[in-house]
Amino acid sequence: MSNPFKSVPVRSSEITPKHVYLSRRDFIKAAGVVAGSMALAACAPEAVATEESSAMDSGSTKMDELGTPVNTFEQITNYNNYYEFSTNKEAVAPLSENFTASPWTVEVSGLVNKPKTFGVEDLLSLFPQEERIYRLRCVEAWSMVIPWMGFPLASLLNMVEPTSDAQYLRFETVYRPEEMKGQGSPFYPWPYQEGLRVDEAMNDLAILATGLYGEMMPNQNGAPIRLVVPWKYGFKSIKSIVKIELTDKRPDTLWSTVAPNEYGFYANVNPEVDHPRWSQSSERRIGDLSRRPTLMFNGYGEQVASLYEGMDLSLHY
Repeated sequence: MSNPFKSVPVRSSEITPKHVYLSRRDFIKAAGVVAGSMALAACAPEAVATEESSAMDSGSTKMDELGTPVNTFEQITNYNNYYEFSTNKEAVAPLSENFTASPWTVEVSGLVNKPKTFGVEDLLSLFPQEERIYRLRCVEAWSMVIPWMGFPLASLLNMVEPTSDAQYLRFETVYRPEEMKGQGSPFYPWPYQEGLRVDEAMNDLAILATGLYGEMMPNQNGAPIRLVVPWKYGFKSIKSIVKIELTDKRPDTLWSTVAPNEYGFYANVNPEVDHPRWSQSSERRIGDLSRRPTLMFNGYGEQVASLYEGMDLSLHY
């Protein structure tokens, strides 16, 4: 059966050349000892001054396609939203240190012709791992540039073959309150859930990330596998995924359930639509003291704007 869904190619400037990737640490071999962490919660409003952006492991500074340097490994791994561990960003790394992320499986089910449960080692061996340098824009108006490792979500979907009735994906993160003490909070409907339309998921910018800076995903960043959707606010990029379900109904999501007037399903980065409690017109890049203008769709409009043609984007926060 031919697959009716097609992905939109990513810019070549967004992908690390194969020879560069292969010259890095052997990511696939290292995957045998994958260890990890959990779902990206919405961002807290506090701000911190951190070190100047630079590359961690090579003489040349990595940059995104706009020429912006990536954030340091220390910044990316020590300023994390992960309410399953703590609402304090800087406490997440130590609190997640002993989280168990191996062995790990991801169940893909629902409206697909070939449902399957994948071990993380299967995902690493089946799909070539690429480096994607993406901007991450938090809904709380701070941002980072992160060199993720991973593969297009579209590749996984093509393997399981969505049926013609499939319109949405529902993602679910792990529920382990004995390890993730934040899941004891009664204020959130655990486990963390998120969703995408199928055409959004098939866009080649959407990836399942398995690492960053050429290493396996750190616990505090969502090990062993998380979603990255760079044109949307960060809370859409769910961490520590255990289930992906294809469905014909739009799924409930954690933040749109908690505060539907503040966090909509689409959550596309839009500087013209303010959060009810603050402006979205500018952002503070972690490591910088000054602010910069926020870009529509976080700067990825050329690749994704057509997904929302005819929609009133002011109504789809």
